[in-house]
Amino acid sequence: MSYVGPEFDPSQPPRRRIGRPLAVTVAALVPTCLAGWLVYQATSGPDGNEPARSLPVPSSPSAERSTSSEAAPPSPSKSDKGQEKDEGKGEDGKGDGNDSGTKPPTRRPAVDGPLKGKVVVVDPGHNTGNFRHTAEINRQVDIGINRKECDTTGTSTNDGYTEATFTLDVARRLRTLLEKQGATVKFTQDGDRPWGPCVDERARIGNEARADAVVSIHADGSGAGNRGYHVILPAKVKGGAADTSPIVAPSRELGERIAGKFLSATGSAPSNYVGGGTGLDVRSDLGGLNLSTVPKVFIECGNMRDAKDAALLKSGEWRQKAAQGISEGIDGFLRG
Repeated sequence: MSYVGPEFDPSQPPRRRIGRPLAVTVAALVPTCLAGWLVYQATSGPDGNEPARSLPVPSSPSAERSTSSEAAPPSPSKSDKGQEKDEGKGEDGKGDGNDSGTKPPTRRPAVDGPLKGKVVVVDPGHNTGNFRHTAEINRQVDIGINRKECDTTGTSTNDGYTEATFTLDVARRLRTLLEKQGATVKFTQDGDRPWGPCVDERARIGNEARADAVVSIHADGSGAGNRGYHVILPAKVKGGAADTSPIVAPSRELGERIAGKFLSATGSAPSNYVGGGTGLDVRSDLGGLNLSTVPKVFIECGNMRDAKDAALLKSGEWRQKAAQGISEGIDGFLRG
């Protein structure tokens, strides 16, 4: 904004007295006004407002840029579309500098239902972006009794359907089912961050939410011929930041309920290679379990490296059944 003060006012010329009668001045102006009106009429359009002809106005370079780039953004490449499909579409960090600028939509308040007031944390295993951040996910983090990689890329079927894509899809289906029951559902990640979170942060998210139950969703990468699901339970671990003593018993109850309902909902058999046919496995090497202070289990929904299991895991209909089985198991645990 510019400012013009008194010191910048232009000087005024001295006034001169009008030496001729006003009538003479008016008489001189009449012919001039008449001539101007005749010229205007000759150049006006039919309505007397718009010019009869106008010269084209050249477009500016900035206007061309606006219409060519801003108004019509480039369509995503084939690889972008594939990634978009992989990460899934549906409803819907802290630390490590790994927060995404993309925030998931605001969740609606929990509806009335039998699980109203209950908090469930759902942990979609791995992240579709982990493979782009190998340095970050390979760094060691404390899991209580030792140190382990922050995370891994997860496995995939032989034709490239990734575990991270599978887990996020099932997690979103599970969330919908639980919310219809009135539960408050929180995710460790919802495709809204470029990688991770690390296993210690995944545990911390459940702890800070004071979750009534936490389920981490996975799919295995064992050899062909190994089939079926299994639920992983926390072993009794005490050391460093880990003390699973208070959660071993409730976690086993949660895991047993999920295993039974998963069987009835999907028709899949318990693992033929882990757990001795029980569909249950106890482990002490998983940071997500060791660092948890609330009831928590992992579920390996099937083996992505077996062709028959892979066909199930890639089926949307079957994934809905998987989510239903997990939901019913959580419901039974929370309602007793």
